[in-house]
Amino acid sequence: MSADTEQQPGVRVRGRWSHRRVYRRVQRDQPPRAGKHAETGHELGTLGGLAALSLDALSSVAYGPEAMMVVLVTAGVGALTDTLPLTLVITAMLVLLVVSYTQVISAHPEGGGAYSVAKAELGYWPSLLAAASVVVDYVLTVAVSLAAGAASLGSVFPSLAHHLLLISLAGLVILTVVNMFGIAESARLLMIPTAVFVLSIIATIVFAALRSHPVAHIGTAHAAPAAKAVGILLILKAFASGCSAVTGVEAISNGVPAFRQPRVRTAQRTEISLGVLLGVMLVGLAVVIRMHHVVPRGGVTVLAQVTAGAFGTGWPFYVSNIAVALVLGLAANTSFGGLPVLMSLLAKDHRLPHAFYLRSERPVYRIGIVVLAIGAGLLLFAVNAQTNSLIPLFTIGVFVGFTLSQIGLVHHWFGERAPRWQLRAALNGTGAAMTTVAVCVFLGTKFLAGAWVVVVAIPALMLLFTRTERYYTGVARELKLGKTPPPPHKRHSVVIVPASTVNLLTQKAVSAALSLGETVVAVAVAGEEEECERVKREWDEWACGVPIEVLLDRQRSLVRTVLKYVKSVEDEDATITVLIPEIVPRKRRHEILHNQRARLLAAVLKARTNVVIAILPFHLHD
Repeated sequence: MSADTEQQPGVRVRGRWSHRRVYRRVQRDQPPRAGKHAETGHELGTLGGLAALSLDALSSVAYGPEAMMVVLVTAGVGALTDTLPLTLVITAMLVLLVVSYTQVISAHPEGGGAYSVAKAELGYWPSLLAAASVVVDYVLTVAVSLAAGAASLGSVFPSLAHHLLLISLAGLVILTVVNMFGIAESARLLMIPTAVFVLSIIATIVFAALRSHPVAHIGTAHAAPAAKAVGILLILKAFASGCSAVTGVEAISNGVPAFRQPRVRTAQRTEISLGVLLGVMLVGLAVVIRMHHVVPRGGVTVLAQVTAGAFGTGWPFYVSNIAVALVLGLAANTSFGGLPVLMSLLAKDHRLPHAFYLRSERPVYRIGIVVLAIGAGLLLFAVNAQTNSLIPLFTIGVFVGFTLSQIGLVHHWFGERAPRWQLRAALNGTGAAMTTVAVCVFLGTKFLAGAWVVVVAIPALMLLFTRTERYYTGVARELKLGKTPPPPHKRHSVVIVPASTVNLLTQKAVSAALSLGETVVAVAVAGEEEECERVKREWDEWACGVPIEVLLDRQRSLVRTVLKYVKSVEDEDATITVLIPEIVPRKRRHEILHNQRARLLAAVLKARTNVVIAILPFHLHD
């Protein structure tokens, strides 16, 4: 054995560990790297992406047209003829948004949507505004979707109408648990109800369009107000309310990392498929509503009226409406697919705690999923799962994100000057103008109805992002990140072992301490002189070769006394290690039978000293 080998503590001879052997073992235990064509089994294709990330947008046909009609009918039944032209305008905006987000997917394949665009093109504060707006929207999407799904289910089965909060929370728990297992698993769960929903809506449109008059009328008639002129303000208000039908189209661009390779092309195909399906359903429903002069009625939704007109009130009616209720509830899954990815990007930029950047083995951002579930659950509790209390808050955040994304792309095209950049800039500029109008109308008409909550929440989140980033900047400055530190140097090592009586736990702790440092001292606390003498006598009889300091404290406060002792022996020229032995029972419920002084001592030493703290677990097996 050479001297050089003996001086390398990591090198082993004759069966002992070596750096190379440890490296090989670590490499063997690592999962395979994802190459260009690697598949993990937990990634989304086009159909899976539609199911996992598009239900928010697709399900909005259940309430978007109705929201617009409820505004228009205040000017009389005749004003409902404007439903179709307004739907065509909204569909045109949908086309612009889909084109825009396919561009976002290509330019920012790391995900993040409006946040990534605003950060790259518009600067610091617009990126924070985009992030805060989308975070608020995603949390509200979960709450609104679950509340709307519970309300639709209560409409089909009246006995459930008094348990909407319980139904909403049960749905929230199910979605949270499923997403913990991976987004691809949640997509597989959602594929069947998504397909049933889309097919039922298309079948409703086709059958209703082929009929000369409705098969059935359901609900109770409302007294319509006298006809009056439809002013521009009412048109703008109806347009803004109808824009709730296009919320959710940004989720795919936020969740690009969840798609399988080639991620950009797969995500773009999914975005285009979403736009085609949503556009066909919106325009088809608007045409049928105008053909049959559908008017909002009490006790039922407009979509339920159209379904009854197409199929009657037999089993197809129930299948269609149950599918609508189920998909409305499951539309919350869009947020579970998009928001954790966005929060991971914010954590990567030091604007959220770094824990949000950690992925589990599936891989999913589980901490982001849990925080999203808690936020949505609190919202549902606050409003007792009443959809009408959430709707005024719903669309402002996402349309702020739409606007910033469009403006950012306009800036991008002006800077890049790629082929046909004028056309692209014009398309994005038109989209930005339309979404800006929607935001202004929302704020003006729904501020007192609850939109003020969003106006407060978004700046509060921006403040959170800036404070978090400022904290991490200070930590980086303190650690001198990016600078080469001085070389390490070895110091004398002192190990302190808190002890009480001589037993097997004490023996293992002292043995470990002798392996850790050159100087080892045991520390015990006694309440009286007789106890001090007894502990010293037992220690001398054991003859372990390690000295013991028996500290007198009338209250037998281990934590206070050991802390005082450790602070008295702290030395800049020595490394002090406190090795704390801790009993680990076989069953977790038995932990309450043991005192928690070891954990408390470790916490106090960590907070009030600079010593090294080591925990030695002693597992009970009997």
